[in-house]
Amino acid sequence: MVKRLAVATLATLFVVAGPALAEPAKFTWTGYGENVPGSGKCPTYKMTIDVTVDGTDVQGRFLQEGRVERNFKATLGADMKFKTTAIVGGGNKMDVVGSLKEGASTIMLDGYCLFEGKLTKK
Repeated sequence: MVKRLAVATLATLFVVAGPALAEPAKFTWTGYGENVPGSGKCPTYKMTIDVTVDGTDVQGRFLQEGRVERNFKATLGADMKFKTTAIVGGGNKMDVVGSLKEGASTIMLDGYCLFEGKLTKK
């Protein structure tokens, strides 16, 4: 009887823990910037943005060609959206806004240039 109870308890633990063991979702976007007021070279700046989502934890990295890699962290809301700010050096910031809705995943970095597009799943 005790042995059956132990097996049943372990089975329940595996079922409950199963979703928690799911692989993080990974997304990417690569494209060129758009000018914002005061900028003029943004269409020549190539950016790659990678986003990893594990539960509600969102972690991202972005790398403009020829520049230093930057990172951001955010929390995914119930509406499947996130918003945060990333420091890009010299006291400058980029607003980071994203949506991870099925079939409509997007990312936007807005600061010295505007980088935005559709995220594709890796």
